[in-house]
Amino acid sequence: MEPTNVRPFPTGLGATSRRESWPLIRLALPICGAQLAQAGMSVVDIMMTGRQSATDLAAVSVGASLWMPLMLFMTGTLMGLTPIVAQLLGGGRQAGIRPNVHQALWVGLVLGLVSALLLRLAVAPVFAWMEVPPEVAERARDYVGAVAFGMPGVAIFLALRAFSDGVNHTRPALWISLIGLAVNIPSNYVLIYGGDGFTRLLGDATPGWLADLPALGAYGCGIATAIAMWVMTLAMVRYTQKSRAYGSIELWHSPTRPNPRMIAELLYVGVPIGVAIFVEVTLFTLIALFIASLGEIVVAAHQVALNYTSVLFMLPLSLGMALTVRVGNTLGGGDPRLARLVAWNGILIALLVALFNSLLLWLTAETIVGLYTHNVEVQTLTLSLVGLAMLYQVSDSLQVALAGALRGYKDTRVIMFITLLAYWLVGLGGGHLLGRYGVGDWIEPMGVHGYWIGLIAGLTVAALLLGERFRRKARSVARRAEDG
Repeated sequence: MEPTNVRPFPTGLGATSRRESWPLIRLALPICGAQLAQAGMSVVDIMMTGRQSATDLAAVSVGASLWMPLMLFMTGTLMGLTPIVAQLLGGGRQAGIRPNVHQALWVGLVLGLVSALLLRLAVAPVFAWMEVPPEVAERARDYVGAVAFGMPGVAIFLALRAFSDGVNHTRPALWISLIGLAVNIPSNYVLIYGGDGFTRLLGDATPGWLADLPALGAYGCGIATAIAMWVMTLAMVRYTQKSRAYGSIELWHSPTRPNPRMIAELLYVGVPIGVAIFVEVTLFTLIALFIASLGEIVVAAHQVALNYTSVLFMLPLSLGMALTVRVGNTLGGGDPRLARLVAWNGILIALLVALFNSLLLWLTAETIVGLYTHNVEVQTLTLSLVGLAMLYQVSDSLQVALAGALRGYKDTRVIMFITLLAYWLVGLGGGHLLGRYGVGDWIEPMGVHGYWIGLIAGLTVAALLLGERFRRKARSVARRAEDG
């Protein structure tokens, strides 16, 4: 763990950049690795159930569209703990960290239990509303019901991860996410394929007890996911108990009862983050639903382009999460002027990452898209969408970095309102207008390209509004400090 008090830096953005860039990147890289490892679990689930049957694949895809938004809402809400811990650490007030983490654990446990109940009891009406085919709906209910048992566990993991990130210790989330992935793969194999999988693998050498294991398909995938969630949780609990990296913070000493004031602060900071993430997720979900009627070529191209560019987005996303910690540490140390310089330095790094991602897309798009599909029509349409994705790399990276900096100030409600405006009104509304209807006699309906142009507009508006909000917030905080 880094020193609790932030030492004065030389004045000026150039001097700040020289001293701050490496600590920021050192924080961001493990976060990026953890995000990729957790995304890898979803990829493994899709690949392995797809080899079992198309029905199981459809069940897992439909089921994930329900539990993933719930988990991401929990993720965002519990991320409210990170700036709280970061500011306490930066101000040398370590005694306040343990009770705040305990409140996050209480909140996480409640969120996890509520999510589990929703997944167990409320999915049938949703599947009926979505007109999911009966066989797919039945398997999806089994899959989601199994995942539900892991939701309380993953909520506890997310709270502990937010704490660890807040004290500048981001590596545990990486290693423990890799452990989760390592558990998920063999668990999937055993539970999805059962004895048939071992027979294909070992042939006549398969022991009888292995050959007799039932193939559970999508249900087995859900059980494997829940197992991985609890393994990650137990590993994180054990690490925070034994590691010396947390210094004098004895997290598991003297449990703290629920404290309404602390819980209110956590929810005040965290719920807007959860809502903002939920809005972003639903933006892409709704676009996928809107273009479904445009044909399988369009749907396939959209999914390939989105999947490829989403992987590249992990680095600017991780920089934004790391920036929350660095800005929070500096503000906690009582130097808002330096915090503003630290934030602008992180935003500059995000801009450089965006330019690198655009260059990478330009150089590798044709090769990577060829790995996804051999269909020439899908490849051609995907490459045109990747070309549009190159245009929004800058605005996407800037908006996520600016949001991360504002979270370091615990300024999250404005982010939520900007996200609602930029993503749903401009991004989704504008994209739907361009994609389906066009604009009078000037612009014909543009199909899937119209939706992607809407994404560019939405992300650009978000970056501009967040930039202005950050400029005003950072200036006002610095002025208040100067005025005493």
